[in-house]
Amino acid sequence: MTDVTDGVLHTLFRTEAGGHEQVVLCQDRESGLRAVIALHSTALGPALGGTRFYPYASDEEAVADALNLSRGMSYKNALAGLRHGGGKAVIIGDPETVKTEELLLAYGRAVASLGGRYVTACDVGTYVADMDVVARTNPWTTGRSPENGGAGDSSVLTAYGVFQGMRAGAQELWGDPTLRGRRVGVAGVGKVGHHLVDHLLADGAEVVVTDVREESVRRVVERHAGRVTVAADTEALIRTPGLDVYAPCALGGALDDASVRALTARLVCGAANNQLAHPGVEKDLADRGVLYAPDYVVNAGGVIQVADEQHGFDFERCKSQATRIFDTTLQIFATAKEAGVPPAAAADRIAEERMAEARRA
Repeated sequence: MTDVTDGVLHTLFRTEAGGHEQVVLCQDRESGLRAVIALHSTALGPALGGTRFYPYASDEEAVADALNLSRGMSYKNALAGLRHGGGKAVIIGDPETVKTEELLLAYGRAVASLGGRYVTACDVGTYVADMDVVARTNPWTTGRSPENGGAGDSSVLTAYGVFQGMRAGAQELWGDPTLRGRRVGVAGVGKVGHHLVDHLLADGAEVVVTDVREESVRRVVERHAGRVTVAADTEALIRTPGLDVYAPCALGGALDDASVRALTARLVCGAANNQLAHPGVEKDLADRGVLYAPDYVVNAGGVIQVADEQHGFDFERCKSQATRIFDTTLQIFATAKEAGVPPAAAADRIAEERMAEARRA
């Protein structure tokens, strides 16, 4: 167990953190592992969520991210209809420089010590090959390669689910569940974003992209020569004239006060987790007439896949379940309109009701 500062302890026990059931701070000196595993809720079943590998600026920042992400997983899994609660793990460090086989094995042992209360998978900075290593010391690992009994890359169904949510947004705003003729800005064309671009172009959308990694942009441009436009950065992207849809597909906090003021799109629907920088942002979006498709609803395709992996993965079964994200998103828009609240608040209420019912049962 790591030494923790007063700041980290405050982060763990502050009341607004979301009432987490368990937070584990892990350290393995030999491999250099430093990780946080956060279990928000197991009311619906074992906590399920990915492993993020990221060079956090401080321990407190890592703990805060684990708390936020795990809480989001509880809500995501509840609305996806899964028999899983929400959990998340973060490994502190730059995966390009400190990730080793020994570290991943040590991480697997840390997860295994929870005895199945937490089921892990891939996230930012971790990949299928990493989960194959983690699975050697932890049986509660999903997102593995097909050769090792897994389903492979979950980003394919994540992107597909976001596309279904975007179709629902188009239905709500423009009366037609298609992005044909719409200008869509995708911020982040990495693991999930480049698959989303494929769906959008196939549907007839005009696509503008940006990413902090030049190689990610180059891959999309080469794959779709002459069919995508590149924005200099995210700020330029959200100010793109005639933008209909903004799709944040990188790290969280993409929607803050400044970006909401600058936004030209009428619909926000993307793959990134925790897109709202603070609780008031969803109201600001609504006041500006911007429809927000809650991130944890539309990006649930990946978790649908990894949950199914535990029962013998079937791609078509998962795709069928991910297709229902369209209906779930429309239901949330309808509930929000009826209750006079933003869609994020409506989605939260539905998820909280499902978790409360499970706890009572």
